[in-house]
Amino acid sequence: MSAADLLSTWQRHLADNRRRSPHTVRAYVAVAARLVGANALEDWPAVARIEAHHLRNFLAARRAEGLGNASTARELSACKAFITFARQQSGDPDPAAPRLRGPRIKKGLPRPVTPDEAINLADHVDDLAAEDWIGARDRAVLLLLYGSGLRIAEALSLTGRDAAAAGEVLQVTGKGGKQRVVPVLPITRAAIAEYVRGCPWPLTPAEPLFRGAKGGPLSPGMVQRAMAQARRALGLPDTATPHALRHSFATHLLSAGADLRSLQELLGHASLGSTQIYTRVDAASLLENYRKAHPRG
Repeated sequence: MSAADLLSTWQRHLADNRRRSPHTVRAYVAVAARLVGANALEDWPAVARIEAHHLRNFLAARRAEGLGNASTARELSACKAFITFARQQSGDPDPAAPRLRGPRIKKGLPRPVTPDEAINLADHVDDLAAEDWIGARDRAVLLLLYGSGLRIAEALSLTGRDAAAAGEVLQVTGKGGKQRVVPVLPITRAAIAEYVRGCPWPLTPAEPLFRGAKGGPLSPGMVQRAMAQARRALGLPDTATPHALRHSFATHLLSAGADLRSLQELLGHASLGSTQIYTRVDAASLLENYRKAHPRG
């Protein structure tokens, strides 16, 4: 086996087995390539033997190249995922990655997560879960929050009937019992289908779609904890919460040209005034980008 074989297998696993986004696959394979090259690794047992001090030296070299704290935290997370996979490939009875704390991330101003960050968060809750079906569940929930603009309570109120009926749109019940129709992205439909296939509990039409580890309804706290773990691994600020994904849905649609009335309907706001906050968020983002890009900003 060669280093190229390791990377090819890792890429296929991420894309085919873990169903990661192309962006995540590219980023994880690039990190793995750097780790393999820096340590002259040529088989899975060699990767599996990587310990905390090896990672510390690798990341120190990357920091010397100018890598910032947030990027270092993401690189560490990708390294751990690669080593865990290597230990599984080697038949290690304890495949957990080496324990190593990432750098502290300076807290920034509250802001929507970017599209790439939203997908990375969804992918990471899957990677970090104790069981495959739990990871698929949490990934599907986060993609509903970002891709369809749902409140967390709305996502967790979905039933088995909703999963069976989910196509390009989904009917949800929001505050005050108000119903609305929201779009469902292909990546979200695929994530829900993957969760349904792996869920060990019977998903009957009238029962909650998203289940806890013991079969009861999934609680918002479990989703919040899973996302908190993922955002720390990615070096994102504390403002990257499940509800921030709904804000990001609104902000990104407004940036792309959606009108306020349509956005009001998609978000289920009772008044247009609740929706207008996103015009201020978008203006702040526009000004920040202008200052970064303009030669005299």
